[in-house]
Amino acid sequence: MNSIYINGKISSLDNNNNFYEALAVKDGLIAALGRNTEILKLKNENTKIIDLNGKLMLPAFNDSHMHVVEYGENLIHADLKGAKSIEDIINTLKDFKEKSNVAAGEWIIGYGWNQDYFDVHRFPTREDLDKVSTENPIYITRACIHVACVNTIVLKLAGINKNTKQVDGGVFEVDNYGQPNGVLREEAMSFVTSILPQKTKGDIKKSILSVSKKLLKSGIASVQSDDFGNVKLYEDIINVYKELDEEGLLNIRVNQQCNMELSQLKDFILKGYNLDKGSSHFKLGPLKIISDGSLGARTAYMRNFYEDDKTTKGISIYNKEILQELISTAHDNNMSVAVHAIGDGAIEMAMNCIEVAIKNNPKKDTRHGIVHCQITDEMLLNRFKKLDLIAYIQPIFIHYDQHILEDRVGKELAKTSYNWKTLIDLGVVVCGSSDCPVESFDLMNNLYCAVTRKDLNGYPEEGYNKSQCLSIEEALKCFTIGGAYASFEENLKGTLEVGKFADMVVLDEDIYRCDKNKIKDININMTIVGGDIKYSL
Repeated sequence: MNSIYINGKISSLDNNNNFYEALAVKDGLIAALGRNTEILKLKNENTKIIDLNGKLMLPAFNDSHMHVVEYGENLIHADLKGAKSIEDIINTLKDFKEKSNVAAGEWIIGYGWNQDYFDVHRFPTREDLDKVSTENPIYITRACIHVACVNTIVLKLAGINKNTKQVDGGVFEVDNYGQPNGVLREEAMSFVTSILPQKTKGDIKKSILSVSKKLLKSGIASVQSDDFGNVKLYEDIINVYKELDEEGLLNIRVNQQCNMELSQLKDFILKGYNLDKGSSHFKLGPLKIISDGSLGARTAYMRNFYEDDKTTKGISIYNKEILQELISTAHDNNMSVAVHAIGDGAIEMAMNCIEVAIKNNPKKDTRHGIVHCQITDEMLLNRFKKLDLIAYIQPIFIHYDQHILEDRVGKELAKTSYNWKTLIDLGVVVCGSSDCPVESFDLMNNLYCAVTRKDLNGYPEEGYNKSQCLSIEEALKCFTIGGAYASFEENLKGTLEVGKFADMVVLDEDIYRCDKNKIKDININMTIVGGDIKYSL
């Protein structure tokens, strides 16, 4: 045996929820579980013994939807998450420009602002950002990454003016004189993303390595990441991950959610990437499709008008014909789809298209899924089970969204939205994620929100729609075996069983016994990947 962990409370999260005292590792796999006395009999002179001192060990966590490369890039950009006003944004960007020694003509990029936290609830405009600089192009994205704001120089660089035609699946806002005001929603952002400075492969590698360290510190050994959208050539992402893997530098396990337009998807299939089995650390996963926007930006596509803005139903990125072709093309070529759909209109359209694809070409075990699946009614919830769809949820979203949900969609629809417990009770496979950098990938915050249905300040005391609170065990399974199932890896990871990857996390407190309100305060003591300790407190 390479190593043996003893004196632990080892929660396997297997079908019987077995607990053990000790666990043995050999060649990166779990070799045995049991009592201290029986497992210690397996040691030899080279076996490393690790005493857990009664601490809780779990399967390492799996974040089933995030954006590794984008988060890594944000680490060198202006952080606007704490802005409480437009003035705060202006001042933060000015400070960033000065401290970063940004030269004239160089881009200033910021992220994370949310107008609902401002004293005046509006988006920044080009006039606001011109106060920071008229010489530097400025591009700042809302927390949801579905709205961006730019200054005047960017509008000129992107060729956006009063004569520019709106793009399908998006909109750039105009003022009373028909002039673009610098606010770009959804696909209109592509006017600017196409001219942003491109990162080198070396830059992307640095981002991945930097983020990997942070993930391990949070107990996360596996992620399902949407990264293709951060580069012009999707193969750059594939090659970077494969190179890191071959160099032995990729310390987390990555399943790529392949975000592509139809022409890219056809190229991907033509080159055989849909048949690429990958390695234990990097695999190509489902086709990722973004079908609508976000609730906070009122771009999530709804069946009916927003309750607090009767002029809009949000934005559907695709019409049903194009969405159908995307989904059917993937399905017919043995690729699962993971469709970003937040509004009930977007979820219904995605479900309809998936249903048609399955009817026209029946297949077993397709594992199609809906990412976010926030605004639902009872019919949509039941269709998850009927169509055997995976629900990729983000419990941390309850921190902010509970404060705007009823205003956006009304009380009745709010009651059946964010209904994670209902989905689990229906027998739907539910996997947990953060959507980082939209929210932090801090697993303890995510688990806290899943179990308590409270924001991070403890509101409301009884929990928002408390009938939808998950048990500790249910929440943990969302972030372990649920994620493993979504990537067809439930036989390799997600539970602590003999023959599976020795991917474990050790907590400094027992999450089963602690006050639920203190879950968010639990620290990660140790993260093990393939039997190797990659992080320790």
